[in-house]
Amino acid sequence: MAPVTADFWFDPICPFAWGTSRWMLGVEKVRPVTVRWHVMSLSVLDAGRDELPESYRALLDLGWGPVRVVTAARLAHGEDVVLPLCTAMGTLIHPGGNNAHPDVIVQALAEVGLPADLAAAVSSTDHDEALRVSHHRGMDPRGRGCRHPVIHVPGADGQTVAFFGPVITRIPRGEAAARLWGGTLLVAGPPGCFEIKRTRTEDPMFD
Repeated sequence: MAPVTADFWFDPICPFAWGTSRWMLGVEKVRPVTVRWHVMSLSVLDAGRDELPESYRALLDLGWGPVRVVTAARLAHGEDVVLPLCTAMGTLIHPGGNNAHPDVIVQALAEVGLPADLAAAVSSTDHDEALRVSHHRGMDPRGRGCRHPVIHVPGADGQTVAFFGPVITRIPRGEAAARLWGGTLLVAGPPGCFEIKRTRTEDPMFD
């Protein structure tokens, strides 16, 4: 396979995006793929949707904190902090089962060696415009009616191919990760192919 640079957008609070991000890290190990990591926000994506369950709207209120902190860290310390900081947060939230996001943020900043005062971004709107720019750069090209995670790859004609997914509940490893990557590119590549889907019957697994 020719080397590929893939751009990946995710919100660290989303369990499905977490699983897909771990899969992409595995793909990098077995195929000539380099992933550039970006943040999007479920809180931005689902803003104003009053029909959502109250429990989910409460999650969206909390969800501003992690992505604001990742954005503040990126602006202050560069793009290379996005993956380790999201990984530290996601490890605490998903396998770790810790949904107390302020605690998660403090612990994650300490784990990756970033200044503790970045936690102040949780309640600040100072970087919301930069967050929205990152969000829309990833999400808008994949079209309406799609969720996340979102991946962008170069198409055969040089144009960017942007797609939602894959949504996985089990994280493939090794050659299984590589086969899913190859299949994903095969399906996402043709300009006339828009959707393949089946009903999900299990929750995400993080082992």
